[in-house]
Amino acid sequence: MAKVTRKPTGVRRSAAARSRNQKARAAKRHTSGMLDKVMAALPFTEEQWNKFFLFLIVAAGLGIAWTVASFAGVPELARAELAKSASRAGYEVRTVRVTGVDRMSEQLVYQKVLGETDRPMPLVELEEIRERLLELPWVKDARVSRQLPDTLRIDIVEREPHAVLAKPDRLMLVDDEGHELEPVSADAAKGKLLISGPGAQKQVADLGRLLDAAPALKPQIVAAEWVGNRRWNLTFRTGQMLALPEGEMGPAALVKFAEMDGRNRLIGGQAVAIDMRVPDRAYLRCKDGPCPRGMSAQ
Repeated sequence: MAKVTRKPTGVRRSAAARSRNQKARAAKRHTSGMLDKVMAALPFTEEQWNKFFLFLIVAAGLGIAWTVASFAGVPELARAELAKSASRAGYEVRTVRVTGVDRMSEQLVYQKVLGETDRPMPLVELEEIRERLLELPWVKDARVSRQLPDTLRIDIVEREPHAVLAKPDRLMLVDDEGHELEPVSADAAKGKLLISGPGAQKQVADLGRLLDAAPALKPQIVAAEWVGNRRWNLTFRTGQMLALPEGEMGPAALVKFAEMDGRNRLIGGQAVAIDMRVPDRAYLRCKDGPCPRGMSAQ
């Protein structure tokens, strides 16, 4: 039988192994020491730390249990049973009460919540109903609440009609932000500010700020045309047209025109058009062409 002999571990290898073990023990002592120092520096007692770690363990266990229960459908079953109990006790939607509706059809609101009738109160999703109501053109905001035991209360905040937007195929009533409310007839549009021009709908809010610069002129302005996607032409009740410059110069020019009108009564005068696109100067055009030189104003 052959005899197998093992070579003894070398002195260098033994020394290296001992060195590694010593370093590991030293590192462990250092880490433990640092952790103990950190724990001691914090303003908590050992008992408080034990309670904290116990709380973490319990919370983690509850989280795992809830996750497992969710996968098994336990919360939905419990919710369904709660809804049934509430319904048997009379807590279900039997009445829908709507307030705040003035201009729009109240029937449109009822159509949005028709599916909630006879639904148990715990199953009524208030935010979801609100989102459906906000889809209505006239609804600026909506507040939905439960009025126990059986009433769903809806408070509507309507948009305010501001002007009529002339679109290629129809006239559309809009609010002060250009939000479309409903189509209107030419007769119904009379007496309202008429806004026209490509891209004008996006400029309705800016037009409002422009007209606010000269409030005395606002009642006399019947139409506003957005020209070249950069500036406005305003038309007065007299049929006269005022051409304003673009950008930030527009409000300043309108204020200047209001001052000129106060001195010279341009609105209702001979000029059919006033061009203020040149800074600090106004050019007046009469029916037969340029007005006499003496009518130009600076």
